[in-house]
Amino acid sequence: MKIEQIYTGCLAQGAYYIENNGEVAIIDPLRETQSYIDQAEKDNAKIKYIFETHFHADFVSGHVDLAKKTSATIVYGPTAEPNFDAHIATDNAVFKLGNITITTLHTPGHTMESTTYLLKDENGKDYAIFSGDTLFIGDVGRPDLAQKLNSDLTQEKLAGFLYDSLHSKIMPLADDVIVYPAHGAGSACGKNMSKETFDTLGHQKEVNYALNPKMTKEEFITELTSGLLPPPFYFPENVMMNKMGVESLDVIKERANHALSPDEFIQVVEETSALILDVRDPQTFAAGFIPGSINIGIKGNFAPWVGTLITDIKQPILLIADAGSEDEAVTRLARVGYDNVIGYLANGFQSWIDAEKDFDEIVSISPEEFVELVDETELKVLDVRKPGEFSSAHVVGATSAPLDFINESMKLIDPEETYLVHCAGGYRSMIFTSILRARGYENLIEVAGGFGKIKEVEGVKIEEGVSACQSEQPNSCSTN
Repeated sequence: MKIEQIYTGCLAQGAYYIENNGEVAIIDPLRETQSYIDQAEKDNAKIKYIFETHFHADFVSGHVDLAKKTSATIVYGPTAEPNFDAHIATDNAVFKLGNITITTLHTPGHTMESTTYLLKDENGKDYAIFSGDTLFIGDVGRPDLAQKLNSDLTQEKLAGFLYDSLHSKIMPLADDVIVYPAHGAGSACGKNMSKETFDTLGHQKEVNYALNPKMTKEEFITELTSGLLPPPFYFPENVMMNKMGVESLDVIKERANHALSPDEFIQVVEETSALILDVRDPQTFAAGFIPGSINIGIKGNFAPWVGTLITDIKQPILLIADAGSEDEAVTRLARVGYDNVIGYLANGFQSWIDAEKDFDEIVSISPEEFVELVDETELKVLDVRKPGEFSSAHVVGATSAPLDFINESMKLIDPEETYLVHCAGGYRSMIFTSILRARGYENLIEVAGGFGKIKEVEGVKIEEGVSACQSEQPNSCSTN
């Protein structure tokens, strides 16, 4: 028996490849499906089942495309109503995979169709559960997403269903059962997920608050529903895409594969009003960029920030990327449903310079220069980290202006004044500054290295407070 966790860090997402005796099951596949097919061919095996734990909100699954390419059966748990051919399993249905079995355990709560899959080994012993967003390492799935699609549901009702699911279906299982969740730390699908990506159920019973047998249902509901920040805008869109079915990634890439000269690029922008998305390194972007473009670096938490900040998932997009990385950018955008990339600048930003086109720059200073300016001037400081990070510690006199809520944060800014902008490491501050620059705010100075470097400078004045990991968003301790 082979179990492989295929973890994608930028989404904090785990898909699973299970093989036994020449038969393969894939659980919660990403949109790019070829790697699963290649692995099965390498193992001289056939993909038989594609198990979906629920209709995902934070990424677009590759289930439909993979089924078309392999003739595998897509499996959902009870109550799922997809708009494509799939097997809707009953609770406790058993599927044979070689000499092992996979049993559906209907575990509503995160969503109503949420299902945990119990794998039994060749001897019929419970071996592992693939818990989707029902049970994470250190947490459980947030209970407020399904209510966006069904007004009869409330987050309190869903939290109650989740409590029942955990107590009736998961907690009775043996302590040595391995828990393989769909997400880890960094995902917006839970509040307090661990950086670990799997664990034993026994250990989770000891350390995961949600599995505390002494916690009452009412206490569980209160705990689970407190401190929930609004989900990213793209979540409901992704749910519907996963429910209805989407184009193959191959089609998306073909549509995006248009290398444009600078003059062609300008023409397409004028004809389509496309968003110019520059995915280069933040400091490279600062040194020169196309006026009106925004920067979300591909080497950071790219897909979640795209989904948070580009509110129209159907927005036409033109890419600026390092030459050769355009395909990766298209793939990462498609993972979260941004399928409308219509081209990219051929040979990257250098071709824009070579064509002697106008470009813009962002002033970026070192942490040492920042501290000096704070001491010697009256420039205001904008801290664009999450509220919990700001509460933990911040520069004395700084204003909290979270990137997550940029439209609200923008109201704090006087276009006539100059501001020093920082985040934790320099990734989010460049996103913030680029978006505001595209909206006409000229007087923003970005701080390279962010708060992580600022607090190391001698003489800097820091005010400390409650730990960010005790704040309303525990997994907000980001370094990006």
